[in-house]
Amino acid sequence: MNKLIITLALLVTSFGIFGQSAEEIIKQSIDATGGANWEKVNSLKYSANLEQGGMKIPLEVVAMRDGRTYTKINIQGMEMIQGAFDGNVLWNTNFMTQKPEKATAEDTENTKRSIGDFPTALHNYKKAGYKVSTEGEETVDGVVCYKIKMEKKPVMVDGVEVPNIEYYFIDKDTKALIMMESEITSGEMKGVIAQSKFSDYQEVNGVYISFSQTMGIKDGDSQSLTFDKVEVNPQIDENTFSYKGE
Repeated sequence: MNKLIITLALLVTSFGIFGQSAEEIIKQSIDATGGANWEKVNSLKYSANLEQGGMKIPLEVVAMRDGRTYTKINIQGMEMIQGAFDGNVLWNTNFMTQKPEKATAEDTENTKRSIGDFPTALHNYKKAGYKVSTEGEETVDGVVCYKIKMEKKPVMVDGVEVPNIEYYFIDKDTKALIMMESEITSGEMKGVIAQSKFSDYQEVNGVYISFSQTMGIKDGDSQSLTFDKVEVNPQIDENTFSYKGE
């Protein structure tokens, strides 16, 4: 009888009857931060002022549901666009020439593969066909979190498709996204874990958005950014996305 009880207990654990699935945890997170209100959000605009060398550098980040995006900075009257994607072309302003330049074909292709991850892949994983699973719990800066593994579309690296896996850490209590990690797959930092942390959630038009984000390398250097303002569905100059080079 004791062996039977032990066997049944192991089966219960294996099938996760008393646990939560990744799908359930993600749904709780979305519900806790806005639920159905997210369906009304088609664009987000983040504004901040970077302090560097005694100067304040205005920063503007725009993300659209259809995948278009750009980051605009203004340095002493010079406006520069970085990471702009118009749905077809990925481009940046060259800091030296002040002219727009197309990104590599591979970087453009990888950007196209992430279209729809708005505002994060957690909101779109089912439609995109990403696979999610639970990886237990982990404590992040004193906060006990669910750890979710997400297998996304492969990315191209030197002409070859490689796995594209991200890990999401969701606060067990508040259900807010606390951290995201992924392995850098190319360049000098290949193999290093990139890490983004999210805090200071505030309500904007019925959804809760992180106003403080820290991006960097796991157990390494990082940079924090606090947004002065986040706008939902703002008026945006559509021309800003467009590549205007040759």
